[in-house]
This record gives sequence, structure tokens and C-alpha cells, in this order.
Amino acid sequence: MKGFGAVEESAHTTVRGIVAVAEELGVSAAQVALAWLRYRPVSVIPIIGARKLTQIEDNIRSLDVELSPEQLQRLDKASAVSLGFPHDFIGSRMLSELIDAGQRVLGMTRSDRSARQLEHAGAEVHRGTLEGVESITSGAAQAEPVIHTAFDHDFSRFAENCEKDRRVINAIGAVLAGSDRPFIITSGTGMGSPGPGHVAIEDVFDRDNPNPRRLSEVAGEEVAKRGVSVAVVRLPQIHDAKKQGLVSPAIKIARAKGFAGYIGDGANRWPVAHVTDVARLYRLALDKHQASARWHAVAEEGVPAREVAEAIGLGLGVPVKSLSPDEAMKYFGWLGPFAQMDMPASSAFTRERLGWEPQGPGLIQELRNMDYSSVEAQ
Repeated sequence: MKGFGAVEESAHTTVRGIVAVAEELGVSAAQVALAWLRYRPVSVIPIIGARKLTQIEDNIRSLDVELSPEQLQRLDKASAVSLGFPHDFIGSRMLSELIDAGQRVLGMTRSDRSARQLEHAGAEVHRGTLEGVESITSGAAQAEPVIHTAFDHDFSRFAENCEKDRRVINAIGAVLAGSDRPFIITSGTGMGSPGPGHVAIEDVFDRDNPNPRRLSEVAGEEVAKRGVSVAVVRLPQIHDAKKQGLVSPAIKIARAKGFAGYIGDGANRWPVAHVTDVARLYRLALDKHQASARWHAVAEEGVPAREVAEAIGLGLGVPVKSLSPDEAMKYFGWLGPFAQMDMPASSAFTRERLGWEPQGPGLIQELRNMDYSSVEAQ
């Protein structure tokens, strides 16, 4: 609606579906939209604010509109959002954000436990795995916008899992090719860094970055060339009171080794954000979808490694030690290459364009206040 801001991209698909049904029935789109609400599986009370006689007539005549099961299925499909493979961390919070915003959600999962959680939250369930291309594509075919957050977090096989993510994105892209259905994929903030130690920003993509996580965005560019409307949400270390991204395995290591370690002076930084803020950003990225956009889910630009280690040491009641690079590789194991990275990131552009303002607690505050006996390593 001109003069009142941009209409969200995801709404266009829903409107087109309503108009198509209205034309079939020979009634107005408003009558179909109101009639559709009567068929919803949950109680919906439309608030009708008519200012014209024609609007009052539409409201009354909607009571006479009957929708067939096939038409209802098409309308539900037009308004459905696929989360990809929601999990207990980002996915569950995102699910609440989308459903509270009135979206119908088709959630893809591999486990019975997650399936029950999806159903309890009001979503529909689609079974699938990252390894099963057919299950991925059949799920994507049932929804209009698709949000892909899944990633195999076995970091001992990081390069292999990044290549797997590239295959998944290409598979979903093949289903969406030639359409204007929004497709939101996930990457890491490090892909926006112009060089080591430089602050990552949204309008930079380092295609030659040695980090194999770049393959997700490479795949996004590949499917965009085939007519897919792709946007990217780049993630930092995401935290709540139980999980903290790569900080969680660092806590596990500190508990096992009897001290919390950091490398050198511990000045290298990791960007972070609270999981509830990240979930809200995904919803905003869908509501205000822009093809080829890259968004940074960053609340804190860079938390120094030494501050993280000190908070861990305080929480576990263990000493804190500085390590040489050689000592660090032995101490951190597979986490070593990540532990030495300095990768600050900005979200200034994201905040300005999407109106996103993080509200959750900071990482150090959460590390100081949480129950360390409940920490789960990712």
C-alpha cells in the first residue's frame, strides 16, 4: 500500500492465493479472506473496521462464502512458512515468533521429540534429514517462503558439513527456481570480513575466505542465478542460559582440563547475540524480505576471549590461564582453530534497514548468572 510503507514479500504470495480463489467464486478478495478465517483450526475473531458501505457489504456477504477443501489447501499453502530443520535452539524460538505473527508453519525435523514439540506449538510436521534430498525438496515444495537454519554441528567434520549445506541449499533452490518465493539461508558473520581482524559488514562477501562456511553463500548465489529470491542471515555465536555456540564446548574443555584457557593476551573477539534476538531477526528478514540481502544477527560486536575465559573460570571455580598457540592446540583440540580467530562483526546496516534492536542479555552477563551444571556442549 503506497504511502504506508512497503508490503512484506511473504504477504504478496498469500494475497495472490486469495485473489485467485475470489476470481473462481466470483466474489471479492475481502470476502474470501474473511471466510477463510472461519475455517481456521483455532479460534479467530476478526476485528472489522468498515468505513464504507461496500466494506460492510463485503463483511456480511463473507458469511455466505463456502470454500472447498481444495481451495482451503491452496490458501494454507500460500501462507505457509517452512523453517527448514528446526531444532531446540534457534528453531523453537523462531517457531514462536512466526506463529505469534500469524504465520502457518511447516516444520521439518528428523526426531519424534522435535515433532511433538512442533505439533504442541501449533506447527505442522514434515519428516526429513540433511542427508535426504528427496525429503528436503518435498518439504520445500509444500511451502511458499522457506527458512533454512539447519546445519550439522559436528565441528570435527566442519568442511564436510559445509559442503553438505551447499547441497541442501541447491536442492531447495531447484524446487523454488523461477518463482518469487522467499528463501532465507544461514551463514556466518565471518564471511563479511574484508580481512583478518577487520569488522565484518553486511555488504561484503569474501568468496575466497578459507573458512568453508562460505559455501553456503556460494550456493545462495548459485540458486539466485536460477531465479530464486535468496537472502542470507549471518550468525555470530548465539547464546542463552544453557547453550552459547562455541563457548559451550569451551566450558566443557575447561571443566575437563581444570582451568579456563585463552590464547596470548586474549584480545581476539567473537561477535554474539541472544537466541531470542536472533529468532526475531529471522522473522523480520522474512516480513521485509529483500532478494540478495545479507543480514547480521549481531548484538555485541566482539567479546574478547579473555573476558569469556574469566567468566567461565568464575562459573566453574577454576583458574584462568594464558596459552601459547602450541599449548592452545593441545588444550582446545578441534576447537583450536576457532579459539584463535579474531572476528568482530557489525549489524549497523541490519538494524537500520530492518528496525532490529537486540534486547536479550549479553554473553558475559549470562555466563556469570547461569547454572553451570546445566550447560550442554554443542
